[in-house]
Amino acid sequence: MTTATQLRCDIKDAKLAASGKKRILWADRDMPVLTRIRERFAKEKPLKGVRLSACLHVTSETAN
Repeated sequence: MTTATQLRCDIKDAKLAASGKKRILWADRDMPVLTRIRERFAKEKPLKGVRLSACLHVTSETAN
């Protein structure tokens, strides 16, 4: 990869992507409340126009 085409990100180990995706899909499938929250927020847009920042530890739940 040349410098112009390199991705700029803070991924520590890209080899973990497949297992991470598996955990995200598990959380989506086995935690139906996440789907309900996503659907509700998509419809109501409670954060529309709000500017916020957050720092969080990404888990399979928060990825959803």
